[in-house]
Amino acid sequence: MSALFSPLTLRGVTLRNRVGVSPMCQYSSTDGMATDWHLVHLGAFASGGAGLVITEATAVLPEGRISPQDLGIWSDAHVPMLRRITDFIHEQGSVAGIQLAHAGRKASTRRPWSGHGAAPVSEGGWDNVMAPSAVAFAPDYPQPHALTLDGIAQVVEAFVAGARRALDAGFQVAEVHAAHGYLIHQFLSPLANQRTDQYGGSFENRIRLACEVSAAVRGVWPDNLPVIVRISATDWADGGWDIEESIQLADRLRALGVDLIDCSTGGLAAHQQITIGPGYQVPFARRIRHEGKIPTAAVGLITEAQQAEDIITNGDADMVLLAREVLRNPHWPLLAAHQLGDAGSWPSQYLRARPR
Repeated sequence: MSALFSPLTLRGVTLRNRVGVSPMCQYSSTDGMATDWHLVHLGAFASGGAGLVITEATAVLPEGRISPQDLGIWSDAHVPMLRRITDFIHEQGSVAGIQLAHAGRKASTRRPWSGHGAAPVSEGGWDNVMAPSAVAFAPDYPQPHALTLDGIAQVVEAFVAGARRALDAGFQVAEVHAAHGYLIHQFLSPLANQRTDQYGGSFENRIRLACEVSAAVRGVWPDNLPVIVRISATDWADGGWDIEESIQLADRLRALGVDLIDCSTGGLAAHQQITIGPGYQVPFARRIRHEGKIPTAAVGLITEAQQAEDIITNGDADMVLLAREVLRNPHWPLLAAHQLGDAGSWPSQYLRARPR
């Protein structure tokens, strides 16, 4: 058996392999409701052999959406369709995960194919965009308001309520979104966080919200189900959040009961300095895994079966999460298994297409 297609157990959940699907925004919801698009989109990855399928960023508050078309879980009305999706994913042998999110200062923006920057109220945007500090992401993005202490407490409670609804919807893995320049990441980075209270300034203060949200979600998530956290391991910008701080944060999150760190990068600074190439983010997953002493997932231009296999066998990460590659080919896990000499988990309906 290949290492990539060996099982991975996190608490009481065993993934059939170490290939997961990253959260990918679809900008296809109205009022945060999942649709048949989400069922087919996410369901295809499950029938395509992925071990873990994670929803797109799912907003815990309506004003926490990236765009007016984002998925949400701030209401009980969101649960039934999400339950239909998780039931299908689990029927295919995959595990359903949800990414709980709040966009912070990057909220109320147009979806990519409708333009750029702030979404006006006439297009469904909103004025109450919140952030750690009143600092906009970019000139054409919304001007945010700094969260009060009461507002921060409400955000934490919204993550808790979202986690409870996610359980009702049948999800088995909860991911806290603390990456890509969204709200929790904004608190982490001194480039966005200019507060002078207990949530700003020192490292201990800047990680406070990430720790509070992670602990609160862990507190309502069953002991036998895993909680994971996606972070940006570096801002790729001078004076920003970096890998050394990420390792320290990972150690704190492990102590709070977090089971895996999903290691991405960037998204906080409008002008990042990134050198992109195959597997360019994998070294961050390796360092956090070994120095933070916590399982990790590697992401970022992982496209080839042997490349993914090597990440696991070299000890760089415990699993890989794919995004664009599985958009191009939702059956990538099945074909990768064949290339690595593993049988894979082909649906009976597709056995006639299995390579010989």
